[in-house]
Amino acid sequence: ISFYFLSTCPRVLQSRFICTELTSGYFLEHNEAKYTEQREKVYTCMRIPKELEKLMLFGFFLCMDAFLYAFTLLPLRVLLAALRLLTLPCCGFSGTRLLQPAQVCDVLKALILVLCYSMMHYLDYAMIYHLIRGQSVIKLYLIFNMLEVADRLFSSFGQDILDALYWTATEPKARKRDNIGVIPHFIMAVFYVLLHTILIMVQASTLNVAFNSHNKSLLTIMMSNNFVEIKGNVFKKIGKQNLFQMSNSDIKERFTSYILLLIVVLRNMEQFAWNLGHLWKLIPVVVMVVVSEVAVDIVKHAFVTKFNNISAEVYSEYRTDLAFELLSSRQKNAYTDYSDTVARRMGFIPLPSAILLIRVVMSSVKVQGALAYTCVLLLYLGLLTLKVLNSIMLLGKSCVLIKRANMEDKLYEQPSTETAGSTKETSSQTEQAAYSTPTGNHILQGCVLSPVLFTQLTHEWLFVEFGDDTGEPGATSELKHRTPKKELLELDHYTDCGGRID
Repeated sequence: ISFYFLSTCPRVLQSRFICTELTSGYFLEHNEAKYTEQREKVYTCMRIPKELEKLMLFGFFLCMDAFLYAFTLLPLRVLLAALRLLTLPCCGFSGTRLLQPAQVCDVLKALILVLCYSMMHYLDYAMIYHLIRGQSVIKLYLIFNMLEVADRLFSSFGQDILDALYWTATEPKARKRDNIGVIPHFIMAVFYVLLHTILIMVQASTLNVAFNSHNKSLLTIMMSNNFVEIKGNVFKKIGKQNLFQMSNSDIKERFTSYILLLIVVLRNMEQFAWNLGHLWKLIPVVVMVVVSEVAVDIVKHAFVTKFNNISAEVYSEYRTDLAFELLSSRQKNAYTDYSDTVARRMGFIPLPSAILLIRVVMSSVKVQGALAYTCVLLLYLGLLTLKVLNSIMLLGKSCVLIKRANMEDKLYEQPSTETAGSTKETSSQTEQAAYSTPTGNHILQGCVLSPVLFTQLTHEWLFVEFGDDTGEPGATSELKHRTPKKELLELDHYTDCGGRID
């Protein structure tokens, strides 16, 4: 066609056509809004890694704080509860409870941890490892995928079981009994934690087999499985609420993967008699797994925000919401423990992972002699110091985020009260739990408005952390508050990330 045009048209038209093609122009400013929007999408994708990793780092320290609680402060709180029971005959009994509700929950957690740890001794880690190693690569790939799905289901239903146990054990006795009793709930909780611990052990064994395979083909397949998340989430319509829950789920998965990698490294070092030369061989593989996790999260969130027209500043809002929950759960009259708050928000339950890690460490390291017990004591003191420093750092960062978002008034505003004779509350009233008290307000006001009073914050935090017997149980149900980001704070790990939230 071009040859026919050139051969039939006059030379004047040919030259004019060529000149027009070479000199024709257009003006982008005629559609300025469109091109500005496209440029902002590019800038948003460029800001996603930084903002996302800030959220991931803050969430990682939240999970670590809840995880270290099971090793450090939980034994001390149980010891204080035991001392309270022992001193009751001497000091006299005054009140309606032997133990405060928080102390009852701590004792139940400790009993579950001890019972499940003792039952885990009947499982041979080496037998499970060799049983998994004898399977084909395709079977192991399917097993690993099934274990991931089962872990999410266990985390979703497990916190319900634990919450039901805590509420049944601390429910006021004056109410009409509409439950099956504490002992059945306790048996269900022990059974759940034991099954979840075994599930994580099988996950760690499968990952260990992938590490020790000669051609690393299984490890490559398992890493490529992370990229399936991009296909499953990028091309769906996702709002800010769903993105918030997706981010919390990614924080939990990343922290859990770090625990699994730690278990794999401990087991491999034990098999090679703690040879540091073998450790240097494992480090590149560990780094490769971690980098793949980070890369998948960045790519997934970058395209999700691009396709759904969500700005990168939304991750700052998510950090502020997590900080608000952290400060609220640190109140003396908070309705739940902050570790349970992390479990509900992110789906991370520390007890199964803590039990498995203790089981692996105790089987990998032989504790014999006075020197070994001294090292164990020093390790405990080191973990306790790390826990305290991590908590103080989180409190300080949370106060900065709350102040930056101008949400100080939401933390220590005057809550509305109800009559003490009311026995039934609506669902909306139940969701708006008691977060602030005069003492808690003073703490938050000091850390937000006056950095000089940060020492007082740490003192009050330690006082609250180790327990206080002066609080009246049940008083928290009478205090209500309104959260500034209700649509985000009401989300928990049961929300389906793939669907829309109406």
